[in-house]
Amino acid sequence: MGKTIVFKCGGSIIRELSDEFFQNLKELTESGWKIALVHGGGPDITKMLKKLNIRTEFVNGQRKTTKAVLEVAEMVLSGSINKFFVAELAKHGLPAVGVSGKDGGLLLADYLNEKEYGQVGRIKKVNSRMAEALMEKGFIPVIAPLSMTDGCETLNVNADLAASAVAAALCADKLMFVTDVKGIMKNEEMLKELTSEDIESLIAEGVISGGMIPKVHSAKEALTDEVDEVMIVSGKGSFLTKDNFIGTKIIKQKEAVS
Repeated sequence: MGKTIVFKCGGSIIRELSDEFFQNLKELTESGWKIALVHGGGPDITKMLKKLNIRTEFVNGQRKTTKAVLEVAEMVLSGSINKFFVAELAKHGLPAVGVSGKDGGLLLADYLNEKEYGQVGRIKKVNSRMAEALMEKGFIPVIAPLSMTDGCETLNVNADLAASAVAAALCADKLMFVTDVKGIMKNEEMLKELTSEDIESLIAEGVISGGMIPKVHSAKEALTDEVDEVMIVSGKGSFLTKDNFIGTKIIKQKEAVS
């Protein structure tokens, strides 16, 4: 299908994406890249749950999704956030179509662990035909991380893992995790390439700390046999200059030098 990039945008960055970010997307499309976007929405879901006085809890860092929580998650993910993102892309001259993983059977999933996590899914199959058809016609699919079981039950899915699965199914050349920083910094210098082992060492040293720790762990989890590198880039500035991507690349391991 040509050069393809999948971007994963967390719920906390979507409303802060810069004009430079959208301009970079436009430059990519104009130079022949096809783009798919997968987004989260945790902060907006939490706000809406509080507004509706619906209790929520986290188990091992994963939101426990009861049926009531799932209704709110679907309303926010497929509704307000997804359509906000589509409108922002349109403002910058980028035609987009908002979908969820339920549409066209895009994301098929099983329960991750119904007793512990409730209506949370683990992706078992990606039917990428609908996303590919949109991309071939020049549209950017904007994908909310919801899925369906074989019995057509709705399940919430971790957006990082959804992005990885979509990237693998599309045979994407790159998977980008969009954050509020341009990459991982050490002594005011951006680190260009890190392995999983490097990341754990930097966490132990305190170089990677705070909110960056879950970001790099998510990037590590997104690495699969089909997705062998993930790049952390900024959504608050430019991530592209003269066809060079600016950010920190996370890989499984460095190739041995013979």
